[in-house]
Amino acid sequence: MTTPQEELLPGTRRALLHRVAVAQAEGRAPSLVATVVRDGRAVWTGARTSVDGHAPDDDVQYRIGSITKTFTAVLVLRLRDEGLLDLADPLEKHLPGTGAGEATIAELLAHSGGLAAESPGPWWERTPGSVRPELADVLGERPFLHPVGRRHHYSNPGFTLLGALVEEVRGAPWEDVLRAEVLQPLGLLRTSGRPEAPHAGGWAVHPWADALLPEPSEDLGRMAPAGQLWSTTGDLARFAAFLTRGDERVLSAASVAEMRTPATPMEVADVADGVAYGLGMQIQYRDGRLLAGHSGSLPGFLANLTLGVEDDVAAVVLANCTSGPQLSAVAADLVRIVAEAEPRIPEPWRPLREVDPALLELAGQWYWGTYGYGLRLTADGLLSLEPLSGKGRRSRFRANGDGTWTGLEGYYAGELLRAVRRPDGAVSHLDLGSFVFTRQPYEEGAPVPGGVDPEGWRGIG
Repeated sequence: MTTPQEELLPGTRRALLHRVAVAQAEGRAPSLVATVVRDGRAVWTGARTSVDGHAPDDDVQYRIGSITKTFTAVLVLRLRDEGLLDLADPLEKHLPGTGAGEATIAELLAHSGGLAAESPGPWWERTPGSVRPELADVLGERPFLHPVGRRHHYSNPGFTLLGALVEEVRGAPWEDVLRAEVLQPLGLLRTSGRPEAPHAGGWAVHPWADALLPEPSEDLGRMAPAGQLWSTTGDLARFAAFLTRGDERVLSAASVAEMRTPATPMEVADVADGVAYGLGMQIQYRDGRLLAGHSGSLPGFLANLTLGVEDDVAAVVLANCTSGPQLSAVAADLVRIVAEAEPRIPEPWRPLREVDPALLELAGQWYWGTYGYGLRLTADGLLSLEPLSGKGRRSRFRANGDGTWTGLEGYYAGELLRAVRRPDGAVSHLDLGSFVFTRQPYEEGAPVPGGVDPEGWRGIG
């Protein structure tokens, strides 16, 4: 193995190996390999059975299917960050004449563009891409099945359009752009559009017999941005670290966090399952843990990349079978095993470097009506507002440099917080998106909309 196995405790390593072994045996996968990432580095790799006569390691390629979509999404976000397009732009603005141009770029990234799930014609994953040389061959005569922007409907042709968008704006083939702008900067040298030895062969496993049938491995042509890539658990471990932290050579931490943020209307079934979709990334709640990443499958292969961002643990699992092991569950379990057996050590508490008396004056207890909140100054330079008890609206706020603060998450994301002062300079109240927060509930003389009864608080005789 090329990863330092000793970084996890023996019990944790055995639990990981046990989960992988059960998945391979019960799922009847010809081979299965997994890598776990913690603190941005691969710390464990485990494999079962063999490829070309030896156990696969983190350098053996498998086809990763729709994890390719996350790579394509990174390229599109790069174009946005460079100011070459806006995610709210309709596709037609940058790639005219497709017949699907009314969908916005963001809607295509989030699978809410209303497009069909699959390309018309023969089963595209087992058909040479040369039979679909044009976008019209990918979309067919009826590209839209649903109103644009109204529902999440997973669409492979939608990511074909995004790949074509990248080619149009960059003036180069999708795979060339991917290699130059993502694979090489991140050191993903074993990720490619065509298989490169050592690589696994793809197999179908008979559902009622322990027998194998080789699956074809087709070049997907125009559909490549939706599922073409081959990769290794080693490369995908590095990609997982990037999707957690960002890398200024490729995408900032803020932009990869945006990819992990729900961006599409959810169906009732999705809400029940705790599943959502961001910008080229799947999002789910499992065992009380927020997970992000992507699954992938093509005939002969299954793949999954899962990030537990709050735990700073990720897992990659690859297998060479058309169906069998549920790799999304396996990857989520690998994250859970590490997160629970070896919880993340928090950063040490440190005091503020400097204390601004004007800000310190704002700290403490505030009331919105009768709801109690605490406002805290934190060492990272933010303000934190949260309920004094129970659940409720909470957010951190970033300073704007002009005496106002902008909410970073939850109900108050993007909302403006400011301290309103009296003529003598003392703080009168806080204004948060037009809500008035006072030091006492319905404080006498405070400018609470609707006024405060002058007789004040009372009992009932």
